[in-house]
Amino acid sequence: MNFIFISPQFPHTYYLWCDRLRRNGVNVLGIGDTPYDELSYELKSSLNEYYRVSNMENYDEVFRAVAFFSFKYGKIDWIESNNEYWLEQDARLRTDFNITTGADTKQVQKYKFKSAMKKFYEDAGVPVARYIKVTTLEKALEFSSLVSYPVFAKPDNGVGANGTFKIENRADMEAFFEKKGDGPYIMEEFITGDIYSYDAIVNSKLEPLFESMTQWPPSIADIVNRNLDLSYYTAADVIPELRERGRATVKAFKVRQRFVHLEFFRLRKGKKGLGRKGDFIGLEVNMRPAGGYTPDMMNFAHSTDVYQIWADMVCYDRRILPESGKDHYCVFASRKDLHSYVHTHDEIMERYRDRMVMNERVPDVLSAAMGNYLYTAHADDEEMAKEFISFIQERYD
Repeated sequence: MNFIFISPQFPHTYYLWCDRLRRNGVNVLGIGDTPYDELSYELKSSLNEYYRVSNMENYDEVFRAVAFFSFKYGKIDWIESNNEYWLEQDARLRTDFNITTGADTKQVQKYKFKSAMKKFYEDAGVPVARYIKVTTLEKALEFSSLVSYPVFAKPDNGVGANGTFKIENRADMEAFFEKKGDGPYIMEEFITGDIYSYDAIVNSKLEPLFESMTQWPPSIADIVNRNLDLSYYTAADVIPELRERGRATVKAFKVRQRFVHLEFFRLRKGKKGLGRKGDFIGLEVNMRPAGGYTPDMMNFAHSTDVYQIWADMVCYDRRILPESGKDHYCVFASRKDLHSYVHTHDEIMERYRDRMVMNERVPDVLSAAMGNYLYTAHADDEEMAKEFISFIQERYD
């Protein structure tokens, strides 16, 4: 099997996808823009060959890299990045090289455009917030009168918190129309709820080989825009209703042989037309693993290896690793250099040394959302997870 992995060097733990494929006997070929000498030893050891391009945004360069590998190694069986940023480029490459193990340019649109996601959630029997595609100020004001302020506007095709707006009144609405980018936007009624994700590795029969649940902060946009601290946790198990709605959404999208990250609101209070307090409603789908180091947190929470489970899905379409039966909470809390914190690094390590599974500096390109320094630890339950977050992020200011 010939597998091309796009941009395997970032984040640095992504070499593990390649490593597990290589262990399974796959011919792993990397394409990236980092000079070969700057790649980690672990990544170099995980690749059969690496092709460096000067600019990953230049499709012609990446196309030529794939063509070179195709000429040298024969038919390419898979192209994947497991990265939201490159999903459309991955799909274009699959289309141009007739690779069917993944979404093509037509299929990827239902994954990338938030307006298109709504229908599939509804087909799965999952309620979604009311929305419109943003056209004119007049139409937006009509919508806000229908659903009441606040409303939330975001790019129809966007990644993360970039370009998002919480609109509280008419003045905010007018300001939004002055500031928004040129691309298409959607506007949704504002939901008071907590964000949970259903994360799963799915085989060709739409069956989950691995399932996990993570509770996220209410707004990544606020974390970026207001310089807040990020914290979240992966739970020991999946709430049954979320599991049911996650599986139904996978089937509605007919997503096969992927690691998926499906986001839901859990209502803090009942809302007419959506559900009762505690119900889950659809938010967004992401047809790739959760970002950052969350796959590692899933490993720590479930005493498993999601990288190997994913590689076995690619190679054998089934799970080989058994369930561990040793489930924990895994909690993440980060800090930003611009804040002053009550507890020093040494105090944190002294208190949580036996539970700490990761602590390190965050790459600058990720620091706006993820903070400058991260701490990740095991916790026995949700209460302990929240205690960990409080201790890490207690501030003087």
